[in-house]
Amino acid sequence: MNFVKQQIAQRVRDMTHTRQRPEVFLQPAGDPGLLGPHSSAWQVHAHFMAMMVGGIASLILQALHPRALAGVWDHSSFRNDLGARLGRTAFFIASTTYGGRAMAEQAMERVQRIHRQVNGVDAQGQAYRADDPHLLAWVHLAECTSFMRAYDTHGRPALDAHGQDRYFADMALLGSAMGTGQVPANRAACERALLNYLPELRCDERTRYVLKRLDDYPTEPLYRPLMKLVVRAAHHSLPAWVHPLLQQPKPSWAEGLWVRHALSQVSAPIQWALNDQGVAAFARHRVRQAGDLGHPETR
Repeated sequence: MNFVKQQIAQRVRDMTHTRQRPEVFLQPAGDPGLLGPHSSAWQVHAHFMAMMVGGIASLILQALHPRALAGVWDHSSFRNDLGARLGRTAFFIASTTYGGRAMAEQAMERVQRIHRQVNGVDAQGQAYRADDPHLLAWVHLAECTSFMRAYDTHGRPALDAHGQDRYFADMALLGSAMGTGQVPANRAACERALLNYLPELRCDERTRYVLKRLDDYPTEPLYRPLMKLVVRAAHHSLPAWVHPLLQQPKPSWAEGLWVRHALSQVSAPIQWALNDQGVAAFARHRVRQAGDLGHPETR
């Protein structure tokens, strides 16, 4: 049974272009990291399907901001290697959520160092800097609200309103450490804060290119049907005000029901495996064990 879980977990890493092994989260023993295992962020980010759907939804949202998109457009490899780019982003989220304190701080310092070197002019001629707190806050809000909306639909166990607000408080700590300035620490305020960016958003040629790249997400043929479902689920999880901006009709309720059902069937064995072989499982073992660093499922 353990072999089956390991094989499923490896396939997940292949599909998400993850290069780091989860064993790196086993050290240092006893270190709870920046948030700790009782945080809502540890619960939400441990649910693979919610994170996949929420991650794609956040990319769609972020692509609506010309200056935020320009930094990625001009200074990253996403057009040529989208999978690797998303794999690095996923590992950053894992490091800051589940890594020991040193790992999390090093990950943040590395990204901040890169941000300080990223600047230019967007497609409309507006100057941008990747370390601009206004743009960092937009990316932060797009991510945390997208992850929570996806978790509402696909995640288990459910979070009540208090647990959801704790999640946004957790994320606000990480966001401010990354340079966002003060961001809201509860769900309702974060959703309202997103709307403050409406005058700055537009769907242009670059946005449409990102949508097409996501629709044709680069992965092996074996995983393409699942990724098609994930991308459709991401469109269903977007706020209602986003669809007119994308110049697309709101996805139908019937399709949404079918996509949720299909993903629930696919995600069950994946989550079963990751509950023992995923990053969160290794991090929990690290916190519990001050001496023995071997994961009980890999010894």
